[in-house]
Amino acid sequence: MYVCICRAVTENEVHDCIAAGAKSAKQIRDTTGAGGDCARCVRKICAILKRSEELTTA
Repeated sequence: MYVCICRAVTENEVHDCIAAGAKSAKQIRDTTGAGGDCARCVRKICAILKRSEELTTA
């Protein structure tokens, strides 16, 4: 599923960034471009980051 329509960034790409060490929406934006245009996807990216963080601490 696409997270960022503007830059055609998928949820898998966001997960790959997190797996590579990204800890913030800014780091994901710097890598993928997601959130750099209209920024509608930033909330979705933050939710994915939060879920990932919860899974690693559980």
